[in-house]
Amino acid sequence: MTSTAAQVACQQDKDQGIGTFQNAVNFCQQDYETLRQQCLKSKRLFEDNCFPADFKSLGFSDLGPYSSKTKGVVWKRPTELCSDPQFICDGATRTDICQGVLGDCWLLAAIASLTLDQQFLDRVVPAGQSFNEDYAGIFHFQIWQYGQWVDVVVDDRLPTKDGKLLFVHSAEGSEFWSALLEKAYAKVNGSYEALAGGNTIEGFEDFTGGIAESYELKTAPPKLFQIMQRALKLGSLMGCSIDITSAYETEAITALKLVKGHAYSVTGVEEVHSQGKVVQLVRIRNPWGQVEWTGPWSDGSSEWKFIKEEDFKRLNNMAEDGEFWMAFSDFIKQFSKLEICNLTADMLASDDVSGWNHYQFDGMWRVGSTAGGCLNHLATFPSNPQFVIRLEDVDDHPVDGKEGCTFLVGLMQKDGRRQKRVNREIETIGFTIYKVPDEYKGRNNVRLGPEVLLRQKAVTVSTFINTREVCERFKLPPGEYAIIPSTFHPHKNCSFILRVFSEKHAATSPMEEKITAKLEEKMISEKDVDPHFKSLFKQIAGTDMEVSVFELMEVLNKIVSQRSDIKTHGFSLETCRLIVSLLDKDDNATLGLTEFHLFWRKLQKYLDIFKHRDTDHSGTMSSHEMREAVSEAGFQINSMVLQAIVSRYADAQYAIDFDSFVSCLIKLEMLYKMFKKLEKGNSGKIELDMQQWLCLAIY
Repeated sequence: MTSTAAQVACQQDKDQGIGTFQNAVNFCQQDYETLRQQCLKSKRLFEDNCFPADFKSLGFSDLGPYSSKTKGVVWKRPTELCSDPQFICDGATRTDICQGVLGDCWLLAAIASLTLDQQFLDRVVPAGQSFNEDYAGIFHFQIWQYGQWVDVVVDDRLPTKDGKLLFVHSAEGSEFWSALLEKAYAKVNGSYEALAGGNTIEGFEDFTGGIAESYELKTAPPKLFQIMQRALKLGSLMGCSIDITSAYETEAITALKLVKGHAYSVTGVEEVHSQGKVVQLVRIRNPWGQVEWTGPWSDGSSEWKFIKEEDFKRLNNMAEDGEFWMAFSDFIKQFSKLEICNLTADMLASDDVSGWNHYQFDGMWRVGSTAGGCLNHLATFPSNPQFVIRLEDVDDHPVDGKEGCTFLVGLMQKDGRRQKRVNREIETIGFTIYKVPDEYKGRNNVRLGPEVLLRQKAVTVSTFINTREVCERFKLPPGEYAIIPSTFHPHKNCSFILRVFSEKHAATSPMEEKITAKLEEKMISEKDVDPHFKSLFKQIAGTDMEVSVFELMEVLNKIVSQRSDIKTHGFSLETCRLIVSLLDKDDNATLGLTEFHLFWRKLQKYLDIFKHRDTDHSGTMSSHEMREAVSEAGFQINSMVLQAIVSRYADAQYAIDFDSFVSCLIKLEMLYKMFKKLEKGNSGKIELDMQQWLCLAIY
């Protein structure tokens, strides 16, 4: 329950705008300015108990307490390592980022890319930090994590060995912003070792909040050049690299002066006319600031002589600055991979670029309720979470000349690096897209059931891969489409964030039923009760003509023990108290004749539903069938409520026996009626003080 309460609190914060870049969440609830002032007042340097200077922060295996790599490690502050430490000196540059013994070159490439664009660097590395004025041993950084920006506080105690920084360091040894940023990133992921191995686009996303695409250039799509043009117009960041076949090739320089295993930035995409032909050009920057391509269209090459003078003046820049042009045809031959990080409009400082429309949603796959797996698993696939995207406006200038609506879908699983400590692998994930049938179009609060998902062919199915994020680009005709995210195998617990980036407005929302109940209760009097039932009731109730909680438990367990078609552990005293509490109209903690008759009718109805849903005649019901069973009983619930039901009432095999089924429905009815009694004017909300909450919740 406490974790559920935390999820509710987190969603309430998001609804109030907490977690945006302008209002970042304090990671570990540590407020930088408050802690800094406390340190200055007490004249003590900050020590971060949330990421302490010990072996737990280093790692768990290769960097664990018994590893030779961590033997002799001493945590030191920059003031202990040099006489005049600087946070940033003469601007942040690539030479500030030299790799240590940690295999996080992917992260360092992303950090290096920050130095190429001051606006992004300023967002991640807040200004005004130094080792001089009001130094208190505390620094902070802003990092995007799974849908929200977090402000991460660190102390400046850094791991050293033999008097030198163990991990990232500057070439001069006196500049520390990159080492402290690496520490902040290690903190949000649980340890330094959690950063070993990765992809640069992961860093791109966590430093911008963007959504990243990756293209293998040997299988480049036909209109990739136009995609790159559009990406730059939308303010996207682009990087490219040449694959290596072994560690010996890292930063090896080819005959045409390209560096293997090295992260480049793509800064321009243009077309020029040369000798009667249209030539597509790509401008690339080597973050080293030197070592440039020497092939066609390089600085000073003969190709520049055959274009218009105004194009020459606009594009050509003959300087050894690390930036150069090359033909797009050479680009896809020489480079192996292109990565595009698409940004939201609020991350762009310039009015010249528009950015993408952006929609994001948190979700969960939970065993027994919403972890349905991919289409290979027909029995459970329809139970996965669902989202609808409504495409209305077509692209203004389609890259392929064809009418349609372009959008990106990114499915990201959460906390993969943190789970490395417990040796848990990330899941294989992907998504399926369906066209919403006409009868469901424009309707809110609906889900697509098996009759749609298992009989209608999917529009497309993404790649399924065991990576942090699966992101793909689509172009579809206007209409409504359902996105079904899933793990490849069913029965996997995992949390995710689904993001949709669209060129035009494309309203996206979860496909979930509205929580409602249709409870038909026919009022009866004693004269309406069958005489035979009255006789049975007298035998159960005794002389006082009232059935107590204990009498109810005895009779129910006697009845169900004689049935071989249903499995039950027996009705508990707790369940019987719920039944009495729900139906006790005169508030005497017992059931009279009419009250007991009403319960008996409910019990018969619930038994019929249970038997109907027990399709394999096992005497129990699969938890995946609970949504339909609860609906048949008169309740319409969403995935979050279903997850709570399964957690509370399913057994270790995710089956629900009869007494648990009855208990669940009684509890649902009680909670629904309580809420409706306290709700003001169909607001969908109630307000309670602590005493009221405890008195109601104690049931």
